[in-house]
Amino acid sequence: MATARWSFVLLIAATVLSLSLGEESPRGRIIEVKGVPESVVWVVQLSDLHISVHHPERAYDLRRYVGPALAMINPSLVLITGDLTDGKSKDLLTMKQDELEWIEYQNVLDNVIQRSGLNKEIFYDLRGNHDCFGVPKAGGAYDNYHKYSINARLRRDGNVQSVTLQNGGWKHLFVGFDSTMETGLRGPTNLFGHPTDELLANIDLKLSQWDSESAVTKITFGHFPLSFSALTDAGKGLKDVFLNHSLSVYLCGHLHTKFGKNLKRHHQSDHPSKYYQFNIQQGVPDDMDKQSCSTKADSTKEFWEWEMGDWRWSRTMRILAIDSGHVSYVDVDFRLGFKETIILPTFPLDSRFMQRISSVHDFNCQPERGSSYEVIRTLVFSRNDIVLVSVKVYDTRPGTPTLVLDSSMRRMKGNETRGDLYVAPWNWRAFVDPSPSRYWLQVEVVDIFGKTSYSDLRPFSINGLTAQVSWTWREFFVMGCQWASIYWPAFWSALSFLFLLLLVPQFLLSRWTKQYLYEYVRPTSSARSFWEHLIDSAFSVLIELSITTGVWSGIFFYLLYLLFFPWFYGHIFTERGIIASMTYQGWFVPNFNENTKLQYLGVPDVMVVVLPHLCFVVLPTILVVGAMAAERTAYRKHYLSLTGKKEDSSSEDNNEHAKNVSSCYSVRICNGRWIRKLLFLVTAIILWKHLKNCRALVKAYDMNPFLHSPIYCFMIPVLLIYAACKTSAV
Repeated sequence: MATARWSFVLLIAATVLSLSLGEESPRGRIIEVKGVPESVVWVVQLSDLHISVHHPERAYDLRRYVGPALAMINPSLVLITGDLTDGKSKDLLTMKQDELEWIEYQNVLDNVIQRSGLNKEIFYDLRGNHDCFGVPKAGGAYDNYHKYSINARLRRDGNVQSVTLQNGGWKHLFVGFDSTMETGLRGPTNLFGHPTDELLANIDLKLSQWDSESAVTKITFGHFPLSFSALTDAGKGLKDVFLNHSLSVYLCGHLHTKFGKNLKRHHQSDHPSKYYQFNIQQGVPDDMDKQSCSTKADSTKEFWEWEMGDWRWSRTMRILAIDSGHVSYVDVDFRLGFKETIILPTFPLDSRFMQRISSVHDFNCQPERGSSYEVIRTLVFSRNDIVLVSVKVYDTRPGTPTLVLDSSMRRMKGNETRGDLYVAPWNWRAFVDPSPSRYWLQVEVVDIFGKTSYSDLRPFSINGLTAQVSWTWREFFVMGCQWASIYWPAFWSALSFLFLLLLVPQFLLSRWTKQYLYEYVRPTSSARSFWEHLIDSAFSVLIELSITTGVWSGIFFYLLYLLFFPWFYGHIFTERGIIASMTYQGWFVPNFNENTKLQYLGVPDVMVVVLPHLCFVVLPTILVVGAMAAERTAYRKHYLSLTGKKEDSSSEDNNEHAKNVSSCYSVRICNGRWIRKLLFLVTAIILWKHLKNCRALVKAYDMNPFLHSPIYCFMIPVLLIYAACKTSAV
């Protein structure tokens, strides 16, 4: 009887503990967020910490700033979206796991959690590509993530984690997932997320767990942007799953702020973009205004993708708030020190990054939305007591911003341990306007010491219209291009173009003489445009390359080698026992896995080696050696014309060609041969670029270039040097 009584007591205690920390259920973990403000929750996101033994300041700043900041913000969740450690050598060329970095990561996060006063259970950390550099098997000896991460220490198994925040009748579902390689390669050929069909099925299951509820906001978080996520074996992608669940936002990292601060992308189901997307926002469906209030579930197949930057260089932390279904965020920059006051307006939303379909739907169906439009709302987090909060609205239509609303905000009363929400009533109907960027909002906060803080000035649109935002070319390059889909078309296009440069002139020479070809391509008129000169010069380069048999043959067989043979061999795991070979198809690892689907690893990740080599090394080599041959022919004729010598019969073709040489080869040009000197400079740049790439690969994969990659490393230098010698004699 006593044993039964104690068992019952322990069961009750365990139940109470699980409820206090967050309930585990078939629907995932559930956390009841108690207290006011009701219907408002906020979480914190960190990404790309890159804890490194070579850069201790990253861990130092994390201890110094994040712990106190979390104590001030008091979030319901803390999401760390990958690249927890750096995994790079000091010269940034060798990329594999370093256990010392993981030990430091564990110590730093424990310190942050202790200083924040938060429960460790609300921290979720995911792997990034740096965290699986050289890890041959998940859970194996070299998988430090499964030893030192918070998820691992809390025994959160599986690649998908689900947690629901309940507050004020709303459910806020967060689903995190790990899409890193199942078999982690050493960098640089470990750049993409690789979701599997099983992973997509698990994400789909987790996202559908509250479909029977009406007031649900769904958010996912992972490491890789969709532009750097591959498709599964069945040709499916993460976007397909997200669109089926009326997702609000996908939070990610990976790209860092060096590519831009506007790394965001809006996705819609009726605007498929297999290869690229030119603008941040896609077009709005024509029939959007015709949708009834009862069809919202079918009409909101859209979501935002927000990359947040990094802690590594920019020391950024993001606060994300959900207010009655409205999602907003603010990024906090700690590079200039600790922020004693942080302001996050939660309504009205920034019109640049609001949902394009559901926001208009909410406006059209306002009576069903309750009173969420009736007041302006903002969260204020501060170390110091706040004495004044005011909101200002500016009208930009006159050309010069005019203040049209200046109102003080009052703090909502109640359980003040969770955070301070300030509100101000307003006549929201007065701000309905067909322009999404006419009205701009800013919140001003004054603390007890007289220090004034401001939120970022931002546009808003009550009626749900979205302001246009343009990418820079660098932002488009990393967010707008779907690189996993681009790789194969780009590779075959580049390789076909290189073969055409070699084979088309040979075909023409086999049908006609060189003299006839030059007469055919050149206009009879002496007055020629720039483009005619350019085409003439390019044709001359390719024809002269074709008759320089030794160089042409070397380049042709080098392309065949790149197509049919391994480019190089190297150690792709942290352990040095396995040597793999890399081709344009990926890494081939002999006898590594019985599953034939894993025969080639790292596709399309190898594109970071393949495409730059073809486009920035092989192509310039073809053009330069052809230009050397063309320059030699032009100079030879000029030299003979000055000396009065005649070419022998074997050089008859050259003599006939010289009569047709363009007048652009002046005496001054030929006398100095400065074109040849310029070509030598270009040759030096190509050699520098190629040898720099080879050095990086040698360091990255611990290989001997003379043993593991002689043709890849040395063929291009040999061809360039041989071409320079071959074309030097007159």
